[in-house]
Amino acid sequence: MSEPSAKLVIRNIGLMLSGKIEAPILDADCLIAVDGKIAAFGKERDLDTEGATTVVDAHGVTLAPGLIDSHIHPVVGDYTPRQQQLHWIDSTLNGGVTTLISAGEVHMPGRPKDIVGLKAMAIAAQRWYENFRPSGVKVHAGAPVIEHGMEEQDFKDLAEAGVTLLGEVGLGTVKDGKTAQQMVGWARKYGIQSTIHTGGPSIPGSGLIDADMVLETGTDVVGHINGGHSALPDDQIICLCENCVKGLEIVHNGNERAALLTVNTARELGKLDQVILGTDGPAGSGVQPLGILRMVAMLSSLGHVPAEIAFCFGTGNTARQRELDTGLIDVGYCADFVLMDQAQHAPGKTILESVELGNLPGVGMTIIDGKITSQRSRNTPPAGRLPQIIEP
Repeated sequence: MSEPSAKLVIRNIGLMLSGKIEAPILDADCLIAVDGKIAAFGKERDLDTEGATTVVDAHGVTLAPGLIDSHIHPVVGDYTPRQQQLHWIDSTLNGGVTTLISAGEVHMPGRPKDIVGLKAMAIAAQRWYENFRPSGVKVHAGAPVIEHGMEEQDFKDLAEAGVTLLGEVGLGTVKDGKTAQQMVGWARKYGIQSTIHTGGPSIPGSGLIDADMVLETGTDVVGHINGGHSALPDDQIICLCENCVKGLEIVHNGNERAALLTVNTARELGKLDQVILGTDGPAGSGVQPLGILRMVAMLSSLGHVPAEIAFCFGTGNTARQRELDTGLIDVGYCADFVLMDQAQHAPGKTILESVELGNLPGVGMTIIDGKITSQRSRNTPPAGRLPQIIEP
């Protein structure tokens, strides 16, 4: 006997954001997920809501794809030795983030830099976050930092073991564009996506990575184009926006002025679909549970980006650049959502207008793979309205 399907129905949705930058707002007030995947969405009167195992009455709040943090530095479980902090991932979930992507487990004490050791740690990190989701959050980890002496076979071995990411190019001993380009090419050949450290050094052993090296290396993502922490000169940031065809990653732990330059340049070039968001934490700046929401509000309010577009930076844009099965409201995608509303007493007539004025929304619920993972956030300002679980 097969187990009965788990059917989630979310009704009375006031606003549904798609994550799709070309059509960010959906004409829908109801969504159905079956066995953790989106099955249908639209007007409730047109949908089959019978047989639900879980019903959520949204009470008019906004539903969006769960936020994605494109740039984190995890170590193990829900603990970061960088800031001696427990449960930072759970706190991030309370900021509406349901998926995290590692840019390298660089804060592991005694991180091995020999080839055997770095491969072993990457495979182990990929495994332990595959087997354990802190508070239900999806953590894509196991991102080795490339070092001199690595050969094509090493990348083949990593890929065959399940590794799909490289840590930031430039954080290891490989600091020249020619060598980095070769290794990035080997990684790409075996389906491993790459990102590069951009800007001044962030940790001992790292160094300046300028626009010339970024362009020569040709990674899939320009990591923290606004610096992590120190940004490149304006002309180099503009050059990268002009010449890079993939992810232009803006991070919380970077230069805010450079972030605005990036989004303004991307808009002028018709490249807003390449803008993605990360926090670059845990790091020296700490842990930012609301970092993605803060970036959405900052870029919307100071960068004059419509809020529904700014939310795409932290959802669908990242999903497409990172080739994920989450971050978009579409049939077949993972049922990963954040339900949120305008914060109590925040200015603005709607949640979108409030965000465009620089205010954070209040998170009322997160859902991952069709299962409720958190309710009223302990970190965001309190929402005006809250979704409610209804007995089916």
